[in-house]
Amino acid sequence: MTERSMQEPTLLLLTALADAPRHGYALIQEVAAISRGRVTMRTGTLYSALDRLLQQGLIRVDRDEVVDGRARRTYALADPGRAALAAEVERLRTVATEAERRLALARPKARGAFA
Repeated sequence: MTERSMQEPTLLLLTALADAPRHGYALIQEVAAISRGRVTMRTGTLYSALDRLLQQGLIRVDRDEVVDGRARRTYALADPGRAALAAEVERLRTVATEAERRLALARPKARGAFA
């Protein structure tokens, strides 16, 4: 496989959109939840990433609306984004499986009480 691995912000955003369309603030919350608080996306980073993903055709605008007098854009995962996410999941699964296998091989043997 010659494709590069997906950058973490891309992986997190595509994952956040995999089950439902979301607007910017909801995406920030989902990324934090998915990463168990390890990743906090800042607004500028989020919208730069969303613009890039839109240009790449991985996501699409689901709808634009005005909520409480403020514009809100909701994003959804596009079919190419779903395919890219599925491919990345498979790549990560393969690597994780091999890492687990190798760690198991290198596990020190349990020693008896008198060894």
